[in-house]
Amino acid sequence: MKKYKTEFKLEVVQSFLAGEGGAKLLARRWSVPEEKVRTWVSHYRLHGIDGLRPKGSTYSAQFKLQVLSHRDREQLSSRQVAAIYDIRNPNQVVVWRRTLDQGRLQARERGNEEQPKMKPKRRSAAPSSTVVADAEKTLREENERLRAEVACTKKNCAGLDSVEEISCADKAHLIAGLRHHHKLAYLLQVAGLPRSTFYYQCQASQRADQQSALEARIRTVYDEHKGRYGYRRITAALCNGVAEPVNHKCVQRLMQKMGLRALIRAKKRSWHVPGTSDAHVPNVLQRDFCATAPNQKWATDVTEFNVSGQMLYLSACMDLYNGEIVAYRMARRPVFEMVSSMLEAALSRTNCVAGLIVHSDQGWHYKMQPYRAMLVRRGVEQSMSRKGNCFDNAAIESFFGTLKAEYFRLERPDSIDALEAGVHDYVHYYNHERINLRLQGLSPVEYRLRSTA
Repeated sequence: MKKYKTEFKLEVVQSFLAGEGGAKLLARRWSVPEEKVRTWVSHYRLHGIDGLRPKGSTYSAQFKLQVLSHRDREQLSSRQVAAIYDIRNPNQVVVWRRTLDQGRLQARERGNEEQPKMKPKRRSAAPSSTVVADAEKTLREENERLRAEVACTKKNCAGLDSVEEISCADKAHLIAGLRHHHKLAYLLQVAGLPRSTFYYQCQASQRADQQSALEARIRTVYDEHKGRYGYRRITAALCNGVAEPVNHKCVQRLMQKMGLRALIRAKKRSWHVPGTSDAHVPNVLQRDFCATAPNQKWATDVTEFNVSGQMLYLSACMDLYNGEIVAYRMARRPVFEMVSSMLEAALSRTNCVAGLIVHSDQGWHYKMQPYRAMLVRRGVEQSMSRKGNCFDNAAIESFFGTLKAEYFRLERPDSIDALEAGVHDYVHYYNHERINLRLQGLSPVEYRLRSTA
């Protein structure tokens, strides 16, 4: 066995304690076994320079049993217990254990008791209790650090000190998975990660998880309404009935990140077209589209759809209080019966029409005597827009534009029958499900029921 000078051992130990490298790196640099480096460091930490000087001693059977008992009681390795008792060759502890297991150590002790007393040989004195306690604490800490280093190695953390190989976020993620089994300080030391950076990355990971959950909720609302909602309506839908509100800017940013946008048409500005009111019916509404209760102001109009050259006409009536479609009728031709039956259906829904105003444009349906007589018979006041001015009936015009943008141009029905069925479904959706930001994030029917409750 090669022998090393005390000065050489001290130089290797000081290099280790100065942080110039680990046991493996210093062993290659100084051409010594790695186990020797670890043994010298342990002896130096416990016994100082005396732990590195040559020592020739013999040990009694009682001393060997004390060492083995200490090792079994504290679950220490041979190198650790050898450092505590200043045993220069840790392999001796292994030999003593083998001898004890074979029963020869007790027989040797009994044989020594039967022999006449001889001059006692020099042996190492057992360390004091304070030294042993400090040594045990130091070894436990070193053992824990080594266990943490091994655990990091198993988790592919051997290259944590290289920024190119792994980011701080990945380091924090790996450490978070090991901190329940090892001390955080040792894991951070092995990873070379500051404590503040670790906690920052943990909080950033939690925020990322929350955003992932929010993205899933946004996608659900977006798909549920078939892409008709923009970020404002999606924000209102997410905040409806939720204790923790969601900021609309966050929803807008996440929708841009996911590539989601409302599929409806962009709003276009129209120029004002001056005109005159009908000579027989004045413009009573005067663009005052606000109502304080249901059945105060209605707006009606007719629109058309073209499907492969075939036409479908829709006559609808809207309550300006909550934007609800009170009644509607469809026909293949713009006949008067479509408009009159729609008005009858709307008036039959309510018993109180006192003070009701029904506003329309100057279409020929609304100028016919039967239509006017129907309104007069029920005590309803008629109002008409000025000629060529769509702004006077903007509320119902806006509904028709929304219907065509959110259904007709998105679904693109291929037949008149499919178009009729789709309009029925959309009007029900518009009244009962589609939220309106002007109505506190509620649908028209929900808003009416809540206000009249």
